[in-house]
Parts: sequence; C-alpha cells; structure tokens
Amino acid sequence: MRLSEFLEDYGGWLAFIIALVATAGSLYYSEVAGFIPCRLCWYQRILMYPLVVVTFVGALKRDDFLPSYVLPLSIIGMLVSGYHYLLEKGVFPPSTSCAIDVPCNISYVNYLGFITIALMAFTAFTLITLIMIGMRLAYRRDAAGQLPIPADL
Repeated sequence: MRLSEFLEDYGGWLAFIIALVATAGSLYYSEVAGFIPCRLCWYQRILMYPLVVVTFVGALKRDDFLPSYVLPLSIIGMLVSGYHYLLEKGVFPPSTSCAIDVPCNISYVNYLGFITIALMAFTAFTLITLIMIGMRLAYRRDAAGQLPIPADL
C-alpha cells in the first residue's frame, strides 16, 4: 500500500487520534497536574479542540473536503504554538499580552531539556497539517485519474 492510498483511507482517523491525544494531554496538564494555561495555551486549545470533532466526523463520512476544514485551524495552530515555543526559549522577548500571574514564557515541563507543552502542541499541529496536505494531494491524484506507477515492468 502506497502512502497516498494509506492517507486516503486512514488519514482522517490518524489526524483524529493525534488531535484526541493532544486534547487529552492538555486536559491532563490543566485538570490533573494543576498547571494553569497561559493565554497562548488557550489559543492553542481553541484551535485543537474542534479538530477532534471535525476529524472524527470527516473520517466517519470519508469526506473528501476534510483537509479544507482542518488546514486553516492546524496551520494557525502551528504558528501560535511555534511562536509560543520560541517565546519560552527566549528567542522573542516576553509578551505584554500574557497575564503577569501566568506568563507565556514560563515552561511547566521541560523533558530532555527542550520538549515543552508548546513544542508538543506544535508537533501535533504539524503532524495534522502534513497528513491533511498528503490527503489533499492523494485526492487530487485520484480525481485526475493518475494511477500509481508500477514498481518494476
């Protein structure tokens, strides 16, 4: 099975699982571990939580337009979480838009010296974006009637 065929068949489900794990992780960190989300964390949640429902429904219906629904949220999520990570690492100065009691440049977790919650969110948004781009390309190839090239003739 080629990657394009796999993404056509299971890309929606794969994106759903990634969004579900990211949502469960953010809820764990805030509700179980007791970490108070900063303003940028809330923006990332606003972009990630709907992806659970949208990808689930899109995968169930095998909707060819699923990438069109998901890509705006995932790309904006990549930008927000990427900025948040760079803010945490000191590349950008501390933002004045974040609250003083919950600053955006403080990392609650720092696994292996570089894995923060913002990086985990960035990774989830990036994976979902790549899956959706792959699905869109696979649908276009399929609509154009392009057949896979045989390995050896």
